Amino acid sequence: MTMDIAALRRDTPACASVLHFNNAGSSLPPAVVVDTVVEHLRREATVGGYEAEAEAGERLEAVYGAIARLIGAAPGEIALVENATRAWDMAFYSLRFGPGDRILTARTEYASNYIAFLQVARRTGAEIVPIPSDERGAVSLPALDRLLDERVKLIAITHVPTNGGLVNPAEEIGRRARSAGVPFLLDACQSVGQLPIDVEAIGCDLLSATGRKYLRGPRGTGFLYVRRALLDRLEPPFLDLHAARWTAPDRYELRPDARRFENWESYVAGRLGLGAAAEYALRLGLPAIRDRVGALAERLRARLSEIPGVTVRDLGEQRCGIVTFTRAGEDATAIKERLAAQAIHVSVSTAAGTLLDFEDRGIPDLVRASVHYYNDESEIDRFVAALAAA
Repeated sequence: MTMDIAALRRDTPACASVLHFNNAGSSLPPAVVVDTVVEHLRREATVGGYEAEAEAGERLEAVYGAIARLIGAAPGEIALVENATRAWDMAFYSLRFGPGDRILTARTEYASNYIAFLQVARRTGAEIVPIPSDERGAVSLPALDRLLDERVKLIAITHVPTNGGLVNPAEEIGRRARSAGVPFLLDACQSVGQLPIDVEAIGCDLLSATGRKYLRGPRGTGFLYVRRALLDRLEPPFLDLHAARWTAPDRYELRPDARRFENWESYVAGRLGLGAAAEYALRLGLPAIRDRVGALAERLRARLSEIPGVTVRDLGEQRCGIVTFTRAGEDATAIKERLAAQAIHVSVSTAAGTLLDFEDRGIPDLVRASVHYYNDESEIDRFVAALAAA
């Protein structure tokens, strides 16, 4: 479909005041998301939190359906949680490891995930095995084939790494995971909302994502997908009276659906806003979003490459809306601050986020400029001019 970019920008009021290339951090939400959250908060102030939640019961249930449609799942396979890290942690810490068990991951894996690997390895004697990258920086499939054996108990991969535009080959990894009978946990924090996601086609058993990034939802929202076939094998690392039912003085029963990974208290207004964001993306169509975002990113990479001293650092055969670069003689943080003074938003990636990849490439930091479909070509021109005018 053809997007009406002018209308989408009108629906994003902040486009009039800022040039926002920090969508991989937190996108500008559309008006319907803001209105949904604010209206529910006002209703809470009018009738009370419990009462407002009860009134919104059907709309809250519909959020599960919207998220399920977004990723090709069933509503009973969706848990709504506070953020992507909590979603990922609830999945990972539900799995059991012992001495000699192996966790396969990518060299571009995100720090929060890798720290969890290290903690569990220290507790259990499990081993973390980073899969070598291919010549383009993505997970090497031949290397994965060589590593898959009976010791492997989990493959955990970040779909789109935080520090570059590459997209890891999730479907090919999923095919190998299914063939080997190994659970596959996909961190889709940066891909949900900018790329079409189909958990059946990918073959992942668990998927975590956030609301605030490319999905354009509120902060403090996220979700977890748990494949039905795996659900009964997993007990969340902590429970409450929402996740389980106290059936006798010495017994409890887990919920039969993915909501066993939730807890009772939640950000109700945020959940409604998350649902509004999912519906908004579905109306636009994820293939159209992918094409628009990808075209803007490639245009930005090409223009950046024309600036003397600027080096585009993105890897991967398939790339997305995250564009990273360095500039000789100017620190990444200094670039960010200089642009911020002109109401231009970017972020900085450092080794603290993806240590192995930064060590492999010998780069201390990067500027990350992440575009979305509501950005336009004139903003790319303005961005490049501001960057060049040192």
